[in-house]
Amino acid sequence: MKFPPFALERYFAEHEFSAPYLLCSSDCESMPLKDLLALEPGAHEAFGELWLGYTESLGAPTLREAIAKLYDKVAAEQVLVHTGAQEAIFNFGHAVLDVGDHVIVHTPCYQSLAEVPKTIGCRVSRWEANPKDGWEMDVSALRQLLTPKTRAIILNSPHNPTGYQMGSEKFAAVVAVAREARCLLFVDEVYRGLEHDAADRLPAACDVYENAISLGVMSKSLGLPGLRIGWIATQNRAVFEKMAQFKDYTTICNSAPSEFLSTLALRHSQKLLTRNRELAQANLRLLDAFFTRHDEQFDWVKPKVGCIAFPRLRSGDADVFAETILRRTGVLLAPGSRFDYDRSYFRMGFGRKNFSDALGRFEDALSPTAR
Repeated sequence: MKFPPFALERYFAEHEFSAPYLLCSSDCESMPLKDLLALEPGAHEAFGELWLGYTESLGAPTLREAIAKLYDKVAAEQVLVHTGAQEAIFNFGHAVLDVGDHVIVHTPCYQSLAEVPKTIGCRVSRWEANPKDGWEMDVSALRQLLTPKTRAIILNSPHNPTGYQMGSEKFAAVVAVAREARCLLFVDEVYRGLEHDAADRLPAACDVYENAISLGVMSKSLGLPGLRIGWIATQNRAVFEKMAQFKDYTTICNSAPSEFLSTLALRHSQKLLTRNRELAQANLRLLDAFFTRHDEQFDWVKPKVGCIAFPRLRSGDADVFAETILRRTGVLLAPGSRFDYDRSYFRMGFGRKNFSDALGRFEDALSPTAR
């Protein structure tokens, strides 16, 4: 089994830690360890006493309990902790999918959501978002993609890289399609909780469908990617057991310090989410004004959720454009080609504190004198 290069991650490996200004990050502003420990009296001392032995393969009980509180109908024993979301995506594919299965994937997407099933030997169909309709999804088109061999629908909601969030009626319709087809519904929900309007928040898939798998992570909405903790939540016991068994061949168990710190952060998740929503919303106002000023150069769909957007160049190649901007200003953008998508699109991230500085440098590069 051989995987092709992960286009986005190879791009970040080359540029993420050398570019002075990241204008394409998918996560929210993080924090130093001391600030996380300061959220709770006694946390610093407890962290110092932490035993650095092996941890439970399913995840620490206290962590699983904290994660379960994010859901309405899922208990701690229905949560399986992984080392980041990427391991969970990989393990779901290899534990649950078989050669010859048919999988439908919400597109554009994070590469592994489609690539893992392809590499296993599944036939993958792209359920395409419509950029001309605000990245909306057509449920009738989803129905047309179904086959008798459809094993799973893979949905990303809230969506990366577009910042799209489907309405509650459409989400209910997608769940109904999965239920009627008797297939699994794997939903990447890593931006859940970062809706710009709380009324747009959807229920977790695992709460509304017995064969859904909800993917969560500490990295995105909570802004703690360095902890490398992700999870799946599901009511489907067979899927849970298969993934738990397969995890013995990947990480076996997670980092004890990361589990301790993630449990602490989740006890204060509302505080962290509020901080990150407010920062993203303030930055989004700046970004929206930027695209109004540069309407002749870009097509812009304002995102409803998260800290990412997917604008389009009205003319030109985004790979060349991003390379030029990086060379001139030190500002990093993520071309749409890195999402196996139209080369006129590029991803921008607006979840960081230094966003206004990066955006200012980007705008300066667009002036006629800079060209």
